[in-house]
This record gives sequence, structure tokens and C-alpha cells, in this order.
Amino acid sequence: MFFQRKAYDKLLKWKQNYADRYSVLLEGARRVGKSTIAEAFAQNEYRSYLLIDFANVSDDVRDCFDDIATPDLFFLRLQTVTGTQLYVHESVIIFDEIQLFPKARQAIKYLVKDGRYHYIETGSLISIKKNVKDILIPSEEMKIPVYPMDFEEFSNAINSNSYEMIRQFYQLRKPFGQQVNRTFMRAFRLYMAIGGMPQAVEAYLEGRSFSEIDAVKRSIIDLYEADFKKIDSSGRISAMYHSIPAQLSRDKKRYVITDAIQKRKTAKDEERLYDLIDSRTVLISYNTTDPRISLTQTKDLDSYKMYLSDTGLFITLMFMDRPEAENSIYAKLLSDKLPANLGYLYENAVAQMIAANGRELFYHTWKKEGSSHYYEVDFLLSNAAKLVALEVKSSGTGKHESLNQFRKIFANVIEDTCIVSQKDMKRENGNRFLPVYTVPFLL
Repeated sequence: MFFQRKAYDKLLKWKQNYADRYSVLLEGARRVGKSTIAEAFAQNEYRSYLLIDFANVSDDVRDCFDDIATPDLFFLRLQTVTGTQLYVHESVIIFDEIQLFPKARQAIKYLVKDGRYHYIETGSLISIKKNVKDILIPSEEMKIPVYPMDFEEFSNAINSNSYEMIRQFYQLRKPFGQQVNRTFMRAFRLYMAIGGMPQAVEAYLEGRSFSEIDAVKRSIIDLYEADFKKIDSSGRISAMYHSIPAQLSRDKKRYVITDAIQKRKTAKDEERLYDLIDSRTVLISYNTTDPRISLTQTKDLDSYKMYLSDTGLFITLMFMDRPEAENSIYAKLLSDKLPANLGYLYENAVAQMIAANGRELFYHTWKKEGSSHYYEVDFLLSNAAKLVALEVKSSGTGKHESLNQFRKIFANVIEDTCIVSQKDMKRENGNRFLPVYTVPFLL
């Protein structure tokens, strides 16, 4: 089942403007839809295409790459062994899971220079980095990140007009109204529950129960686990991954590796952490030490938070201690009746929305005067020279002391301060209240 994805539109721009000079690499976590997007694009936008899946390719195809010095011979052999006819300037070759065959990635430089066809690559960044130590990385390569489906893509996939209706309401800059807000929140909680992994969305459209959808998500997490073990037999990367919901639930001001691995941290563990980040299964948010200067230039590389790249997987991971997450858990989530304070769940959803728009994640903490406690602003967005500060709550109630203090300290660089929650839109005591589903319209 193919879902319309924003990466497809980016591929269109690549084909129109850059494909004669650059290949394109669709990079992202496993099972986010890279291969499906690439093949659908090839079918729709080219006269013919050749798909080479290096996870399942014959030796005859691999042997074609032993000598690309003579392009005419290389392409003739490739068409012969695959049975696919290629047309000059009208065909595209897809190198699927290219990280499994570095020789093909190195060949990109020469194939693009040859100029007769276009090239799309797909791959997992973590595996790519592990397999390119001895090859020349092509400079003739553009990258398009592929994320789990965002709320707009999800709404389109399930034939819901929720996202477009939210857009129209938001543009009016008026409160939505209690009933309308409740309707949109339920639509957004459905998105949170299912998540943006195409397999989970497809299972929902097939009418499967939430227990069955949860099983689909567990299979994806199992796949990630297997990938982590391939590069780290100690199991520490897996422990870091599993620790994310627990650490967020404790409302700590930073992610702590030793809490995850339950052992003393080593230099190797820092490398493992960045392997986890490169897998694109997680998102990292850095603490910025001075928002007045620059979020990027003042980020503290030793102080960061971690989120999962898909909130649907986050929910499944929260309940991994059970054989499966029962339908009742999802029913309670959809009706906002889960007993725990789920501010951190909504925080993960906001992080996912920000990252899906190509933004880096930043937050800010500072010590309370005369106290050992800290103030914290959950997310900072940079709009030109100004900042939008976000505090994420499940209920929207409270004093919002951190946000109020932040507005006082950084008044000269603030565009707006927002409380993101399930509550309707309003402005109160200098802060703007926004329903969580409106976050994409801030970006």
C-alpha cells in the first residue's frame, strides 16, 4: 500500500533541478518507507526503472560492479542479467539498501558523471557509516531524510480531513471551541497511538485491533533490536534505546547514559550513543547554554535529551513489559483516561513534529537562584533572530514558572512563549496556549 509522502515531493524537485548532476540518497530508520517511496517515484516519473535490492541480489548483478571503467559494457551487462531495458535520460536505477554493498555506493561518482541515467539510493545511515571505511564517499550525492509519517501524512493516509480543518481554524487565530478541540484532540491521539510507521498505518486501515497494531509495532522494535545487536553485541545500545521513556517520565534535565546501561560509562559508550542517533530511530535535543547568541553555537554536547523518532513506537515501548498492549490501554489513551501523567508522551510527539520539519531540537535549563533546582523550557524554535519557547504539558494547567522566568530573562529575543497541551487556543498572562496538534503551524 502506497501512501503519499512529502519525501516524494522532494524527489520531484531533485529530478527537476539536480538529477543530472547528483544522485539522491533517501536515508532514515528501517521501515519508514524509503524503498516504497523510491519505487513508486520510479514507476510514476520515468519510462523505465531498475531496482537493485542489495539485501536480496544475485551474484550475477553483484559481479557487474567488478568493473565500471567501461560504462557501455557495465550497463549492457546490467540490463542483460536483470532483463530490464534502460532508456538514456528516461530511466532511473534504484540502489536499495545500498549500505549492504559499498562498492555500488563508490560507483555512484562515475555513474553520475556518465550522465545517461538517474540514481536513487536508499539506506540506513548507521549501516552506511559502518561500511564505508575503505571507499570514497561520492560528493555527487544529495540526501533526503525520510521520517515516520507526520500528522498531515497520517491524516491523508486514513482519508481524514482533520489536518486541513485544523489548518483553517488555526489561521483564524481564534479559540477552536470546546467540542471542536475535543474532536481534533481525539484525531491527534489516534495518530499518537498508531504512529507514523507505514506498516502500523496499513494495519489500522485493514481494520485490525489495536492489540494487532501493537504487535506490528513490536515487530519493528524487534527489527531495531536485531540491528543494534549486529553492531553492539554488549546490548548497551539496546539498553540506551529502551531507557528513553523511563528517563523522560522522571523529568530529568538530561539523558544519563549510566542510568540506561546500569554500569559505569566508558568512552565506547559515547560512540554507541552516536551509533544509536545515526540509526534515526531516536531524536536528540541539545541543551543550549545561551539562547541569546545562537542555538546551534551554544549547544552543550554533554547535556541532551533523547526521544523516539515515532510516538507510536514510544507508546509500545512504554508497555514492553507486558506480552502485548491490550486494546484497553489504547482505548484509555484515545479517551485521555490513562492514569499516569503523560506530559512526556506529548513531549515526544512535539519533538517528532519539530524534527519532521527538518528542525534541530533544542531546550534550555538554568538554575534557580538560591536553590539546587532548575528551570527548564522544553523546546526552543528559532525564527530569524527571534525565539519561540515551548512548554509541553498534558493538561495545560499550572503556573508555568519556567516559561514566565524565561520570558523575563530573554525578553529582547523572544517572539512568543507557548504552553502546548490538550487545551484550546487562548492567550493568558503573556503566554499563548496552543493545542498540541497545532505545533506544525509554528514551524
